Amino acid sequence: MNTFYFPDLSADIVALDEDESKHAVRVLRMKIGDQLMLVDGKGTRAFAEVSDDHPKRCVLQITERKSETTGRNFKLHIGIAPTKNIDRLEWFVEKATEIGIDSVALLNCHHSERAIVKVERLEKVAVSAIKQSQQSWLPEIQEVVAFEKFIASIPANAQKFIAHCAEGKKMILKNELKPEGEIFILIGPEGDFSKEEIELALENGFKAITLGERRLRTETAALVAVMSVNLLAE
Repeated sequence: MNTFYFPDLSADIVALDEDESKHAVRVLRMKIGDQLMLVDGKGTRAFAEVSDDHPKRCVLQITERKSETTGRNFKLHIGIAPTKNIDRLEWFVEKATEIGIDSVALLNCHHSERAIVKVERLEKVAVSAIKQSQQSWLPEIQEVVAFEKFIASIPANAQKFIAHCAEGKKMILKNELKPEGEIFILIGPEGDFSKEEIELALENGFKAITLGERRLRTETAALVAVMSVNLLAE
């Protein structure tokens, strides 16, 4: 069943925006009476049928709703320094959304190669990913924030990890992580976190971790972290 995103599923009759209407009617050739699925990104899944197949304003009659959880006993938050090539960051958001993540925070670090990101574009990528994977929960994409400010905003009782390439004692994520509660993992830029950033994180209760023996690109390291947490929870 084709899946569409609609942010408010409280009404019994809804109209898709022009882009989604065109996709439904022109591309998928949906007509009056055809059925489809809607998700709102906040845990609601609805089933509906087309009542007006206009290509600029496709109207739907909702026939059933159900509330869903993420299916996880934890909330996973990744703090990542935006990549110079924005396509790589979009790739990470897409794949992480498909696998399971609750929020992505964009960190402005000392060695960051990009300080400006169009969050709206990343949100569209995430929306496309939940539609493709038929999920009802949409991760939050946060605006670029200073590394220091983000560190200060994290709850004291959260599980906190920082992956870096500098010398020093590091733990293996799977040996330290409990798949429950709030989990924060920090992934640095291609030039890694600065010495001062690593020290600040450690002073604020973060544990230094390794994601393996190979040196990974920023987006690859972030995805490995997401996969590791979700696999541990299974």
